[in-house]
Amino acid sequence: MATYKCSKCGMEVNATCAKCDAPLVHDSIKMDDGTEVHVSKCPNSHGKIKSPICCGEDMSCEIK
Repeated sequence: MATYKCSKCGMEVNATCAKCDAPLVHDSIKMDDGTEVHVSKCPNSHGKIKSPICCGEDMSCEIK
């Protein structure tokens, strides 16, 4: 499971898919301008969300 951590306050977040209860996994998507956006996605193809934000910044996730 992807665990996202705030670099400012240390809060950590885990998430699961509401459709199948599978833990979301870290991934990234490449935008048309070439930038990468970090996302959390359902491993069973139910969708993806932008990574969580805390203290006004994207939370980071250790990629394994």
